[in-house]
Amino acid sequence: MNFPLYFSKKIAFSKDNKNNLSRVIVFIGRLSVALGVIVSLITVSTGVGSKKAIKERMADFSGHISVKSKQSNNSYNSSILSNDGFQLDKIKALPDVASTQKFIAVSGILRNEHNFAGIIFKGVGEDFDSARFRKFIIEGKSPVITEKGFASGIAISQKIATDLHLGIKDSIVAIFSKENQSPLYRKFEVVGIYKTDIKLIDDVFIIGGINHARKIQGMKDSEIGGIDIFLKNINYIDEDAPKIDELVGYKNYTVKATDEYPQIMDFIAIFDTNIALIITIMLIVVIINIIMVLLILIIERTNSIGMLKTLGATNGQIRAIFINYTLLIMIPGLIIGNLIGLGFLLIQKYFGIITLNPENYYLSVVPVEINVFHILLISAGILIVSGISLVLPSYLISKISPVKAIKYN
Repeated sequence: MNFPLYFSKKIAFSKDNKNNLSRVIVFIGRLSVALGVIVSLITVSTGVGSKKAIKERMADFSGHISVKSKQSNNSYNSSILSNDGFQLDKIKALPDVASTQKFIAVSGILRNEHNFAGIIFKGVGEDFDSARFRKFIIEGKSPVITEKGFASGIAISQKIATDLHLGIKDSIVAIFSKENQSPLYRKFEVVGIYKTDIKLIDDVFIIGGINHARKIQGMKDSEIGGIDIFLKNINYIDEDAPKIDELVGYKNYTVKATDEYPQIMDFIAIFDTNIALIITIMLIVVIINIIMVLLILIIERTNSIGMLKTLGATNGQIRAIFINYTLLIMIPGLIIGNLIGLGFLLIQKYFGIITLNPENYYLSVVPVEINVFHILLISAGILIVSGISLVLPSYLISKISPVKAIKYN
């Protein structure tokens, strides 16, 4: 029999605790643990959820990995993608690749009697992943893309629609200019309005048929400006990018969605710092409270310590009893904290009560990522760190004299 564990269970679940100082001390200890768990769960779940949501929005709009021509020189206007060494079939065959879509991008201006807006017209073909894009549509529908002729339907962002006072079925003129050429005018019909909440996307991008972009860029029917590659999981992006880069040819290059908008990634990196800082603060608070609980329990049970020493218990055994005792009274706090924390997270996940300003946070609702591993790690971490932190204060027991302790009132 493990004597320290057995004895600590007996005093932890003793009914005598209900009528003495232990009742208040136990409540304080459990409350601090519960609050620590609640705050840690919310911090981790919303932080990780925000990072994932922002990355997925960028990737679902522009592709997890895009292949472009080196001749484009990072310009918004696409150059012709080279076929030299470009092995699209092998890219599609990679196990992590979900789909691909071709595109041609060209910069221009939308103008009407109300206002004007600088835009990037992203022309997509019949392989356009409309199902993936549909999640961004807030009004109307995705453009119906055909490569037989010139489809006039486009999808614009809510920001552009507001600035130009446009609605579904409204017409708008786009102006495209090329060096040493007269401006090209194209008339489009708004069939869909989208919103990604990412300002760098919503401010400029419109989606339409690839043949318009081909005409503007002077490309042939078979020529394209790039390929968007969608992966099955954004977590694979760093692993798969080098594999894809080997298959695009020396005249083309790849760019990850996470690299295309570095300012957004810098913002996302702040989440890691915030998560670490908040969890550290909560751990410190929990540890201070638990040490306080242990010390008061030791003082309150000085008579019991003297009696145990008189009966032959070693200082190590008595320390183990009180450490186990303190950890046992933490367990209800862990359970209650997890239940309340998960309750808050589930409410937010399914009802989106807490909203954000997308201008500042790239999200309109606080996203939640509930991960069983994170839940277990937080609870286990608090329990283990608390147990380690109790070792040093427990040495106070060795200073208690059995004779004086028995006389202590």
